[in-house]
Amino acid sequence: MKAIVCHEFGPLETLSLEDLPDPTPGDGEVLIRTEAAGVNYPDGLLVQGLYQARPDRPFVPGNEVAGEVLSVGAGVTHLVPGDRVLAAVSGGGYAEMAVCAAERCFAMPRGMDASEACALLVAYGTSHHALKQRAQLVAGEWLVIFGAAGATGIAAIQIGKTMGAKVIAVCSIDQKRALALECGADHAIGYDTLKDDVRRLTDGHGADVVYDSVGGDAFAAASRFMARNGRLLVIGFASGEIPKLSVNLTLVKEYAVVGVFWGNWTRHDPEAYLDNMQELFAWHQSGAVRPHIEGRYGLGDAADVLSRVLGRGATGKITLVP
Repeated sequence: MKAIVCHEFGPLETLSLEDLPDPTPGDGEVLIRTEAAGVNYPDGLLVQGLYQARPDRPFVPGNEVAGEVLSVGAGVTHLVPGDRVLAAVSGGGYAEMAVCAAERCFAMPRGMDASEACALLVAYGTSHHALKQRAQLVAGEWLVIFGAAGATGIAAIQIGKTMGAKVIAVCSIDQKRALALECGADHAIGYDTLKDDVRRLTDGHGADVVYDSVGGDAFAAASRFMARNGRLLVIGFASGEIPKLSVNLTLVKEYAVVGVFWGNWTRHDPEAYLDNMQELFAWHQSGAVRPHIEGRYGLGDAADVLSRVLGRGATGKITLVP
């Protein structure tokens, strides 16, 4: 099979498209023919050795795959060859075939597009968990989303609206702000006068929930426009700067800073994880959420695509289609 291989941590350009032996499923595993593999921001960090996980080398990146089950290992009874599944793989996604633990596979609704399914796993899964379990978002609250034109940002817009929030999308350029509005945001603003704009749009109330995947100066601004009893969600640091918090602000303004680590949560609370995925599938089927797929690319484009994602140049979801 063809696969993207990382031999040593380093520049994205060192990734190579190679022929590898076809994998075989072990006990409790399934072998999947990859229809689409999701590209995510942490994938690029992982290849460069900048992520909290550091797998043994060489390795094949990619943690989300949608495709057809080719074969199953011993003990797998709920999936059979021919089923189409969305799978949270432990690496190995950027390939024509991937192996996944059967318990981390979800049967896809009939006719679901493989790239849209990939978006529902990490991007929508992260935003859903962040807003539902971590923020406990309530209908009518003000939700401010940084990086709102990216895959997780668009997911947060659509999920926030589905949960009844009033959504302010924050994006760097006009094109991205227009996309955020198309995806359902009530308002779209930039970063230059962020604090003043949020206070103006909320009539001085401030943000009940902030979805921060950017960090840096945006986090500093958020720490000053939070509403009382607000929740500032720490998703990631796409700006490249991990911010420092003036904790006196949390005391005076009475808001909470809440960490969101979707991958860790899925391992510790598998039943809630399953419930969330079923809810996302139902929302997708009803049209309440609809991933924006920016592009579908070949495996050989992996390095270029990852560079765009890390450079915050991508909008919506990008997948690799072998």
